[in-house]
Amino acid sequence: MKLKIIKSILKSLFILMILSCSTHKKESPLQTRERVSFNENWLFQKTEDSAATQFDYDDSQWRPVNVPHDYAIEGPFKPEYNPRTGGLPIHGQAVYRKKFFVDKEKQGSIISLEFEGVMSNATIYINGKKVYHRPYGYIGYEIDITPYVKFGEENLVAVHMEQDVLSARWYTGAGIYRKVWLETKNPIHIAHWGTHISTPEISSEKATVSVETKINNKNASNKGDYFLHTQIFDENGKEVASNKSEIEWANKKNSTNKHNLTIVNPNLWDINAAYLYKSVSTIVKDNQEIDRYETSFGVRSIEFSKKGFFINGRQEKIQGVCLHHDLGPLGAAVNLRATERQLQIMKDMGVNAIRTAHNPPSKEQLELCDRMGILVQVEAFDMWAMPKTENDYSNHWDEWHETDLRDMIKRDRNHPSVIMWSIGNEVREQKEKDGHLVAERLVEICKEEDPNRPTTAGFNILTTALNNGLGNAIDLVGANYKPTQYAQVIKNYPNMIVYGSETASTVSSRGVYHLPLEKYDKHPSLQVNSYDFNSPPWAYPPDIEFMAQDAMPNNIGEFIWTGIDYLGEPTPYGGKDNLTHGNWDVDWPSRSSYFGAVDLAGFPKDRFYLYQSQWTNKPMVHLLPHWNWEDSGITEIPVFCYTNAEEVELFVNGKSMGKKTKGVDKTRIPVDFYAWNRQEKFYDSPYRLSWNVPYKPGEIEVVAYIDDKEVARKSIKTAQVPAQISLEADRNDIHADGEDLSFITVKIEDENGVFHPLADNLVEFKVSGPASIVAVGNGNAASTEPFQANYRKAFNGMCLLVVKSKKGEEGEVTIEATSEGLTPQRITLQTRYYCL
Repeated sequence: MKLKIIKSILKSLFILMILSCSTHKKESPLQTRERVSFNENWLFQKTEDSAATQFDYDDSQWRPVNVPHDYAIEGPFKPEYNPRTGGLPIHGQAVYRKKFFVDKEKQGSIISLEFEGVMSNATIYINGKKVYHRPYGYIGYEIDITPYVKFGEENLVAVHMEQDVLSARWYTGAGIYRKVWLETKNPIHIAHWGTHISTPEISSEKATVSVETKINNKNASNKGDYFLHTQIFDENGKEVASNKSEIEWANKKNSTNKHNLTIVNPNLWDINAAYLYKSVSTIVKDNQEIDRYETSFGVRSIEFSKKGFFINGRQEKIQGVCLHHDLGPLGAAVNLRATERQLQIMKDMGVNAIRTAHNPPSKEQLELCDRMGILVQVEAFDMWAMPKTENDYSNHWDEWHETDLRDMIKRDRNHPSVIMWSIGNEVREQKEKDGHLVAERLVEICKEEDPNRPTTAGFNILTTALNNGLGNAIDLVGANYKPTQYAQVIKNYPNMIVYGSETASTVSSRGVYHLPLEKYDKHPSLQVNSYDFNSPPWAYPPDIEFMAQDAMPNNIGEFIWTGIDYLGEPTPYGGKDNLTHGNWDVDWPSRSSYFGAVDLAGFPKDRFYLYQSQWTNKPMVHLLPHWNWEDSGITEIPVFCYTNAEEVELFVNGKSMGKKTKGVDKTRIPVDFYAWNRQEKFYDSPYRLSWNVPYKPGEIEVVAYIDDKEVARKSIKTAQVPAQISLEADRNDIHADGEDLSFITVKIEDENGVFHPLADNLVEFKVSGPASIVAVGNGNAASTEPFQANYRKAFNGMCLLVVKSKKGEEGEVTIEATSEGLTPQRITLQTRYYCL
């Protein structure tokens, strides 16, 4: 009897639980926002078949992929693919397909897809019907697919893209190269990128935070009591401010609400302390939450004036770099860890700002800059209506530029790292008398979407641009390669603020030293001297910009071209180009840039340390070149040193070669730096120390002093024959999320563990355990070895292996590196679940 009663009670409880769950499932999709990753289980094919976007198309032989995905990085390299854009197959047509199920219980909700970036000319189909088209590959968008979805049935999304050769001046990548999201939300919801947060008043005691929230209403009715609740939380999750007000509908479709909140004793966002708050916006209907939207932001003030750049009232010099969007051997496909590694390397160089040249960045890059305290100039366009290449964005300018610019600003305006908007780079309209009209309209759009940040543009024909009125349209005048013109511009245009928006453009190859020390515009090796005084005719070595910046302490700073090498634009081995007609006379296989202070694999060049010597305070000293000259026939070697110390002493095999003092004359800019740059012998710069010493195998060493006290030292030894492999992982523990990466630096050493700077051994890799190889590289700008392989030749003694975790698989990963004639090496990593 008791057993029957217990069974009856349990049955009743079970029925109640089922009813409760059923009720919850029925109402939940209509009441709360659900945002899920839509990145897995796509099918991909390069195809021109127009039927490939239809539901019943046979895709059984298509390749399964996860996105973000860049199909062009797979190669192969071919000269006919145009070295200007990397010599990789970015052109052609391709389709991605994915089937997905939408619960019938979600009927009545809004179903949307967000694509963060598709390269390029993307057309989206739902169940075979065209629903959206967007040409610009660098901007994301949200699509309401509700009218096309079959609830309670399987659905198909197909993404068709098409890209032509010469669609840009560099490697763009190809495919769904940024993330995709599927959202379910209430018909009354906060709009996509629907919050705009600013901090109009800031003091140490309090900060006023203005939160403007746009609410969309896709219902025919808005009956009921609707409230908007805005809360601000600190980094510990503690609520520090709150406001609530009734939603007033301007019409049946939308409403814009503004809340002013006060944070007491605010923590300021700064480059030295990147503190972030979180705003949570909630829509409440009849005391029930129906939508929730979170926005990260920071409290900080910025000011640009004739006195310089100020953040939170403190003057800072912008020590910036221009960065293209590709991730080297990984291509353009966005990866959080790869992006973070690039930014960490830049910070180690002393960088405090990046310019997203020449397009809107990934969301991940801005989120990382927010967390790492890196300032950002977000750039919208490389061209306006006048083309630079025959298939570039100018073809879409008239129809799309306003939408793309507004979307970029709405997406990025809440990031505290973003300090200015660039409306263009070296646009051809600089030469046009009415070019200022375009600039004025673009600035007007920027101010409508965000009145709190200045606008800028990069001008490479500065005088002409200013004479044509483009400088008057913007807040900050960006000068590309014009260090000798800063003072004259300020004199002629006293109300303008001018800075170096693109500087230096020095070219070099990591670990390459051509002697005797003369200027080489080109070299049979397709490499460039790493003594760092080579540059194209329009550019100059870093020292010239250092001089200009030192001569004008109130100049807001510079963005060097570039922080890291990128695919495409293989200057100076590009020969003569006529991009309008698609001709490219190139020194194949040169296929990527030499501009970076860091090579394509992420290994610092010597120039990295030259900038570090100017941009950091922690005592450092760097020494070049290598010390393996016994077979060269050269008897005297120029030895260079970069340091932020006062004095350096050089020793060769223990014998002092004398001390040198840095910074003899930092204010003398050559009258004609172009002529200076073309000279045959290297100019003795106040930013470098150098000695000419007889070559003897053994060891060279530099010791740096401040106030006669040693603060840093560096030595280089002569290596014997290559004998072994060294492996070093940047991280030995990685997340088992299927996205996290470990970058393994591979070095060739002699039997005593001395790095061999000339080794070019072919290294093969084997990975076992819950990880796989995703890329290899070595920083050689003139190599057509594939990036996706289990082998790589060392370039000047080094190469790179990148491994990725497998999703949901925890355990030990073993990496083995072998090479004929060398002692192999093995290391282990660990993949861990953490929070999956």
